[in-house]
Amino acid sequence: MAPGTNVQSQNDPAARPRVLIRDATATDVGPILRLVRALAEYERLGHEVTATEAEMREALFGPLPRVHALLAEVAGEPVGLALFYYTLNTFKLRPNIFLEDLFVDPAYRGSGIGIALMRTLARRAVAENCSRVEWRVLNWNRPSIEFYRRIGAESIVDWHTLLLDGAALAALAEGTSHG
Repeated sequence: MAPGTNVQSQNDPAARPRVLIRDATATDVGPILRLVRALAEYERLGHEVTATEAEMREALFGPLPRVHALLAEVAGEPVGLALFYYTLNTFKLRPNIFLEDLFVDPAYRGSGIGIALMRTLARRAVAENCSRVEWRVLNWNRPSIEFYRRIGAESIVDWHTLLLDGAALAALAEGTSHG
């Protein structure tokens, strides 16, 4: 489905809200940050959100955009978000899409918005010759894991996600020992 396309849920179109999925614009920075904060609260990580609207604007719409966003709107109000960026599959020399954040306002969950966002992202990946879409999900987030499995996603079992930040990142950058 092309961004900017109206979609309606497959189950009971009459009972589901009319949803517009579209690319975010610079005027959407406030709602995007609101949805990111809501996601962080849901993930019990609200204390980690330090991003400002100015930083979000620079990341999305600055001279070198680092991230892209799709918004799901109901009656003109943003109620869902897919925040993503591109990586590279070096073996195939094709781009990948990495879905950093997917969030649907709790009042709209189960209404087809999550699948509409994922379908729009999948169509973009196919249109842009990407080799895959990948993302992470917290181990305890069973509703999301079940949703992802229903759409055909598989867990990556042979790889570990690792993180280098804080003092360890600074130590490596400075060439000093962390341990």
